[in-house]
Amino acid sequence: MVRDRFAPSPTGNVHIGSLRTALYNYLYAKKMGGEFLLRLEDTDQTRLELGAVDNLLDALNMTGVIPDEGLTKKDDVICQVGEYGPYIQSQRLDIYRKYIDMLLENGQAYYCFCTKERLENVRNSQKENGETPRYDGKCRTLTEPEIASNIAAGIPYTIRLKLPEDHVIRVDDMVRGVIEMNTNDLDDQVLLKADGFPTYHMAVVVDDHLMKITHVIRGEEWLPSTPKHVYLYECLGWQKPQFVHLPNILNDDRKKLSKRQGDVSVGDFLAKGYLPEALVNFLALLGWSPETEQEIFSIDELIQVFDLNRINKSGAVFDRNKLNWMNAHYIKQLKADEFVGKMTPFLVDAEIISQDEIETKHDWLLKVAEILKDRIEYFAQAPQELEAILKRFDTIEDEEAKVFLKEESSKRLYQALITKIEASDVLDAVRGKAILKEIQKEEKIKGKLLFMPSRIMITGEMHGPDLTLIMDVLGKDEVLSRIKSIASVMEI
Repeated sequence: MVRDRFAPSPTGNVHIGSLRTALYNYLYAKKMGGEFLLRLEDTDQTRLELGAVDNLLDALNMTGVIPDEGLTKKDDVICQVGEYGPYIQSQRLDIYRKYIDMLLENGQAYYCFCTKERLENVRNSQKENGETPRYDGKCRTLTEPEIASNIAAGIPYTIRLKLPEDHVIRVDDMVRGVIEMNTNDLDDQVLLKADGFPTYHMAVVVDDHLMKITHVIRGEEWLPSTPKHVYLYECLGWQKPQFVHLPNILNDDRKKLSKRQGDVSVGDFLAKGYLPEALVNFLALLGWSPETEQEIFSIDELIQVFDLNRINKSGAVFDRNKLNWMNAHYIKQLKADEFVGKMTPFLVDAEIISQDEIETKHDWLLKVAEILKDRIEYFAQAPQELEAILKRFDTIEDEEAKVFLKEESSKRLYQALITKIEASDVLDAVRGKAILKEIQKEEKIKGKLLFMPSRIMITGEMHGPDLTLIMDVLGKDEVLSRIKSIASVMEI
């Protein structure tokens, strides 16, 4: 059975690239009838951030990339589900130590008592001499009595992997193909740190083996470390998984996606009102492509067509314009009540309406939704778009608009609009459309001479959303007030 995993570190908000990694693991496991698990890699205790685990689980739950096993959240409580736990590395220290000791006994690892200062001096010297900085092997030949004496003296130590000389390590990657690296070009990697925690390199191999992971799907930044992981599999006599290293997600300048060019965390995008299903659809196409030209996919459709063999080698540019286009597509598909539910919190935050008014203004919000659904790409844009409609204008700046208002027919239109609106019990979109048709028939005003001056009188602008919908949102009294206020500009 296919088993893959997403194994992030709890060091902050979930990066958009991390969600893509989780998504690809999820899609492949579901496609193959396998299992997708979530493991927490927290061996670097200095980088942990409070609330990061909650943030991680919330991001996965909201986007539907939900693990079958490992860390999960039930009734707002973080728990672990599955028979291969614990799924938090800091809770597995005894497990790692068992395999560290095995490597030591087999002569495949060794104690290193070098201080940070010495290591830094060695590396600086190597750099000055034009050499590749790496450990110089000082502790590789320590005798057992020397090691015992140092430990007894309380000298801090790490444990390093003892790479053989001139040994070729072969990595078979589904994206990159076969990669070979000679141990002469590698460093003796630290496996156990002085604080008793394993490094990522040790823990990931042990965890993936014991959790029966068949496919390691992760970012290409881990590719240089993979030969060391493969060698550890060899040392421990374990079958290695299939490796799949994903291309980086890039900024417009084709450098790795960073905050310099805008939002990069899942929370950033969700907080701006991007829909989770649009975000998932967009991320799926960053580094992978289907066989067809189709671009809009539900997550179930993605599961059906996803294929690891179609992952690209080259980095994928994070095209925010395309994300906006895709999100706008999903917004247009929302039912009116769904749209209102997602839009309203942004209007409340902008103090356009209060929390207490939501229920009483539901019908009005439905009218607003009808106007905005074709005008916004994400919901954070809703307040600005609505305020542009609600904002009163004091004068008309556009000279072309003034020309329309000074037409002889516009003066007749002005009087007709006031008369018919005042005579109406209510002014909604249906009545607004009827009024314009009546004026067209009775006053013989049509086309631009009808619709353009009407829009200018009511909105102060020459272009915008459907005018009758705006009339509906503004209401009878506001529309009348706006039309009457334009008299001086029309020289009436």
